[in-house]
Amino acid sequence: MGTVKKEFAVPPVVFPSGGNPNLHQRGVATAPFQPPRSTGSSIPFMSFDIGSAAAASTSSGGIYGGPIGGGSVPGGANFEDEEPLLDELGIHPDQIWKKTKSILNPFRVKPDVHKDSDLSGPILLYMFFGLFQLLAGKIQFGVILGWIVVSSIFLYVVFNMLAGRNGNLNLHTCTSVVGYCMLPVVVFSAVSLFLPQAGILRFGVAGVFVLWATRICTSLMVSLADGGDEHRGLIAYACFLIFTLFSLLVIF
Repeated sequence: MGTVKKEFAVPPVVFPSGGNPNLHQRGVATAPFQPPRSTGSSIPFMSFDIGSAAAASTSSGGIYGGPIGGGSVPGGANFEDEEPLLDELGIHPDQIWKKTKSILNPFRVKPDVHKDSDLSGPILLYMFFGLFQLLAGKIQFGVILGWIVVSSIFLYVVFNMLAGRNGNLNLHTCTSVVGYCMLPVVVFSAVSLFLPQAGILRFGVAGVFVLWATRICTSLMVSLADGGDEHRGLIAYACFLIFTLFSLLVIF
């Protein structure tokens, strides 16, 4: 049985102009953001107005809201009028140096210098103390920080209990005074690097620096706060215990 082939009549396609009409409908590809080609412009990408674009960018302040070329911003922040970074952080090197010099003379205490309490100077002294202990082969940064916190709270409680209602010593001032009065102990930790490890000389030098720190700390506490004049001996005893404790770190 043979197969029967069916033939379909397809009408012929006749183009009006004799070519493919899709070629006439398609335009010539152009680069993005470019104006249409004109016969009068020889350079197509320079056909826009440069002056108007520069004026628009200057008036808008650039892409990031600032001037192009490093010009000054009208009404903006002026970096010359800002405070130094150390002052913004509360670190005053001149004030730290004055307070440190006032500790060097145990017979002439200057309480006026320590009225503005700060913690930047004490932290610097603690770092030096830990560094000298590290040179002696003792890693005691955490011990020093913990003991200074406990010592400040201890002296604060003792002073206010003795002064009663007249006591106006706050913890911030107490911590600042104890920290600056640690200078003799820091000097002792540096001197102890050149002293023999055992002997009476080491204990004798430690006693001198402890008495030095105790006298200064007691005088500052009594001068800066009210109500401590009558109990100077008990306050001195508390200060003596604190600085003896730190000197034992250096000795042993």
